[in-house]
Amino acid sequence: MKTERIILIALCTLLLVPASAQEVTKQQKKEAAKSYLKQHFKPYGFIRNYFTYDSRECIAGTGDMYFYMPKDENWNKTDDASLREDLNAQSSFRFLSLTTRVGLNIVDYKWRNTEFSGKIEADFYAGISTASGQTHAVTGTAQFRLRQAYVALGWDSLPIAGGKDLARVDLTVGQTWHPMAADLCDVIALNSGAPFGPFNRSPQVRMDARLGKLFTLTAAGLWQMQYNSTGPQGQSAEYILYSKTPEAYLGLSIHDKGWLFRVGADVLSISPRHIGEALDASGNTIMGTDGKPLQIKVKERITTASPFLYLQYKKGEFSFKAKTILAQAGEHMNMNGGYGVKAINPDGSYSYTPTRTSSSWISLVYGGKIGAQEEKHPQKLQGILFAGYVENLGTKDALATNTDGSLVGFYYPRVKNMNRMWRLTPTLLYTVGKFQVGLEYDITSVHYSDGKLNAANGLSQNGLHWVTNHRVQLMTKYNF
Repeated sequence: MKTERIILIALCTLLLVPASAQEVTKQQKKEAAKSYLKQHFKPYGFIRNYFTYDSRECIAGTGDMYFYMPKDENWNKTDDASLREDLNAQSSFRFLSLTTRVGLNIVDYKWRNTEFSGKIEADFYAGISTASGQTHAVTGTAQFRLRQAYVALGWDSLPIAGGKDLARVDLTVGQTWHPMAADLCDVIALNSGAPFGPFNRSPQVRMDARLGKLFTLTAAGLWQMQYNSTGPQGQSAEYILYSKTPEAYLGLSIHDKGWLFRVGADVLSISPRHIGEALDASGNTIMGTDGKPLQIKVKERITTASPFLYLQYKKGEFSFKAKTILAQAGEHMNMNGGYGVKAINPDGSYSYTPTRTSSSWISLVYGGKIGAQEEKHPQKLQGILFAGYVENLGTKDALATNTDGSLVGFYYPRVKNMNRMWRLTPTLLYTVGKFQVGLEYDITSVHYSDGKLNAANGLSQNGLHWVTNHRVQLMTKYNF
């Protein structure tokens, strides 16, 4: 009997050991998979709500959250002074959580001397519709849209010829921030300071070469997708499609002891039309057999260059940022701008001249930890001040006119009679751990004219008057 018990115990031991070993192996695999995901995949995002009051009708998008400027006066037609009113002097209020966001960073992959990383980022955007007879987009459900999607390759510790310093080169392929728009100001508003500064994310191939400790050289070729140039068919990616020429950027950054100085220029060449109308030797339109103007293929191109300067300083709880840009056209970067026809050529094609816009802003931030501190829930109160100024400098050359004095073509996606504008935005931002609440007061004033453009310079300078909007905005945001 005793022998039988010993044999039974031995058999059970032999059966249980493999099971236990299998259990350990499963647990190890589970922990290894968990560690792998944690090491290489970094999810992030936030839930954000805006509560917004405007003192008058405004030009804005994304459910009126993306604010550009107040609308011009719109006086009703009456000879009775007691009934005369500016129909755009109407206040409004709204709150939305359109811009809630999710993203995933993919990091820490390496093959030999090449580092690999990537990003996928999306948020809820637009989708809100405007019903017949309404002024604002207030109805509907937000759509889920792509913001960024790119892969990045990096090479570190590369020797620089003739020196002891080392270089690092990063190559980014995909959609991300335009190099002109990467340095955003410190505001809680969705527009991030636009149209006073560039705002654009585009498909691109970008190279950043850090040369030693002080210098970084950036070069990029970009395409258009969401933020497009304007033209005869409105804003569209068709104009760069037929130009067959990527947008180009070249910039240099200098960084040392809290300071960052950046200088660069963006060059864009587009084809506004690829089909035109045939003209005879006298400049008259040739008619086709169908009784309509004879359509022919034309080769057209307008090339613009937009240089900029950026300065940044950070020390402790204080930061200062400033940017200035002289934009030719610039509408594809969410700035005020466009272009017009300056000549009709004998072959039926057009020559074009761009508008020029000077845009500048400064941003100040001060604030740090306050109150009793807990390691998991740091508290911070920040004061932020933004100031921006835009001036319309008109077209580079005179605009072509028809026999009746009207312009042959002038393409400007926003308001053509804006001469200058300014904005002042003080903000308080309070942070407790991952939760933030911000209160922002935005005063934006635009110098409008009567809208009659001067063909000599593309400006409208008669009937000048200022129009001002007061926007008060409360934001709540939970980061994860």
